[in-house]
Amino acid sequence: MALRITERDVNGVNVLDIDGRIVLGEESNAFRERVKALLAAGKKKIVLNLANVTYIDSAGLGTLVATFHSAKSQGAMLKLANLGAKFKEVLQVTKLMTVFDVYDSDTAAIQSFS
Repeated sequence: MALRITERDVNGVNVLDIDGRIVLGEESNAFRERVKALLAAGKKKIVLNLANVTYIDSAGLGTLVATFHSAKSQGAMLKLANLGAKFKEVLQVTKLMTVFDVYDSDTAAIQSFS
């Protein structure tokens, strides 16, 4: 299943609605390029809405960490929203839950910027 990423702007916050699997190959590359394009355009507030992510593998996790660090190094903030139970579990097991800003909803993540 291909990864679909739709973008919306909510009060100056770029929200990426991610749908599908973040896995090694085309999917994680598409995800990385999309975030890179936002950063290149000077966007500093990014929320990843992960409600419809059905699966993430280790390469996908690596991509998530890499995009988070590249955002941070460019003075941008990247926040995660709507993690499914499995996704939360993966982040807890890998101790990445402490690295990311995680919110229960995209609304809460957007509000955290103000």
